[in-house]
Amino acid sequence: MPYAMLRSVAAYVPQNCVPNSAFEGLLDTTDEWIQKRTGIKTRYFASPEEKSSDLGVQAAKLAIERAGLKKEDIDLVLVGTLSPDYVAMPSTACGLSAKLGLENTPSMDLIAACSGFIYLLATAKAFVESGMYQNVLIVGAEKCSSVLDFSDRSTCVLFGDGAGACVISPTDDLKKSILDVKIAANGNFGDYLYTPRNIKASAFCPGYEDSQALHMKGNEIFKLAIKTLLKDVEEILQANTITPEQVAYFIPHQANLRIIQAVQNQLAFKEEQVVLTVQKYGNTSAASIPMAMNEIYEQGKLKTGDLMLLDAFGGGLTWGSALVYFGEKA
Repeated sequence: MPYAMLRSVAAYVPQNCVPNSAFEGLLDTTDEWIQKRTGIKTRYFASPEEKSSDLGVQAAKLAIERAGLKKEDIDLVLVGTLSPDYVAMPSTACGLSAKLGLENTPSMDLIAACSGFIYLLATAKAFVESGMYQNVLIVGAEKCSSVLDFSDRSTCVLFGDGAGACVISPTDDLKKSILDVKIAANGNFGDYLYTPRNIKASAFCPGYEDSQALHMKGNEIFKLAIKTLLKDVEEILQANTITPEQVAYFIPHQANLRIIQAVQNQLAFKEEQVVLTVQKYGNTSAASIPMAMNEIYEQGKLKTGDLMLLDAFGGGLTWGSALVYFGEKA
């Protein structure tokens, strides 16, 4: 049986850069307060005309090109998003596939919020290693600005828009493979982070929820995220007899600098091992890990054979971690 390999990585960021100062006239907040609480300095917002699939297709095209493939070589498209183009259908993956010019390629969304990329990775790995598909395109695509309440300073300053994409293909080389992926969920904490559904009232069904904007219990999420991620990362390292020193890059979900630093300190990762982009892009949910990975790829730091440790925590509640060698081209 082949191993699954992360063959390429790419990202796309919309043009509109929004600094913390842009919120000062709208909310009871300051640049200093936002940076102190989150580490975020700027984020990017898509234009009103852009959808998540529009962001995703730009990252996808580059990921396919970097993999040395043609679009016709892609035989499965998976998209992770908490900000879909439509409420339920068609899927954002179908919209993205159409924009790529694919007409007969299976395409579907996976909903795991900020853990979306890890869930995508686990699914693609299973499909490739089973032999069912050869080249799986996975895309984290988020227009988070479309689900934010811009009167709520506890959430609207945290998120940004963007997309990250990877191609997953088979390899015979373990040192270029996705070594391990672990995913989990606990729906009992679903009300910690959610986007309500707005039902229009009718003679048969009363309406509820005035807003579909994202809701979050910030303090509860903060505490649970640190506890869960520490346990999850320790378990995947131990299961694969990997030490923190053997990891070239620790790439966590970019939600909050304080959460990242808490996990970093507990596991004794050095600063040069930890990839940080939260200060630049904010929380881009399912797109944050591939966007961070792309950052070090484009800086020339990420090399073939480098071992990356990925971890994420998100609404659901969901979480997951992965040990991934960067494979680049087959």
